[in-house]
Amino acid sequence: MLVADDIHKAYPTPAGPLAVLAGASLRVAPGESVAILGPSGCGKSTLLNILGTLEPPTRGRVRLDDLEPATLAEPALARFRNRTLGFVFQDHHLLLQCTALENVLVPTLAGPADRDAARRGADLLARVGLADRAGHRPAELSGGERQRVALARALINRPRLVLADEPTGNLDETTAASIAELLAELPRRDGVMLVVVTHSTALARRCDRVLRLHAGRLEPAPDPRP
Repeated sequence: MLVADDIHKAYPTPAGPLAVLAGASLRVAPGESVAILGPSGCGKSTLLNILGTLEPPTRGRVRLDDLEPATLAEPALARFRNRTLGFVFQDHHLLLQCTALENVLVPTLAGPADRDAARRGADLLARVGLADRAGHRPAELSGGERQRVALARALINRPRLVLADEPTGNLDETTAASIAELLAELPRRDGVMLVVVTHSTALARRCDRVLRLHAGRLEPAPDPRP
């Protein structure tokens, strides 16, 4: 289970600390998906970065199962992040010189040799509908196809937690719906925990729970389902 307790985050400014998070708490169980809504600048991405160990909270703690990642030394934390977490961002962040399959396999390069990685990467590309695009570079793919490659890359190391930051924000409505469907099936199919930060009520309504980040805290949001 993912547990975030009383997360605070403040950034120093010339006028004094700027509080972005002020006691946000969250629990996510295996096989559960949670969407977090809120206006731009309210701290959604900051919260996701803290959950993903990309930056520390000012106060509070994050635990995944019985482990508190903040207690790990940097090399161990990097291994934890690589092996336990999967990230999907609004910008796909693909390597332009690499093929779709090579991009999917990038996270596997940081660990011990994995002889099954190429097969698993090809299987993941097939799962997201890109079996025939494995050899294409990002410039030869549409925006939706690039985001599907990014999703396959996030899954290559069999993460327990997938974090998605506005994953449909740069896509047209039809393409966004297909990515939302792929994301929504992850907890059901793989038993992973999924946390999605989004402005999209269409994406949020596919999740098990919808929360709103307001005044630095998480609270239940009105049900976006019609």
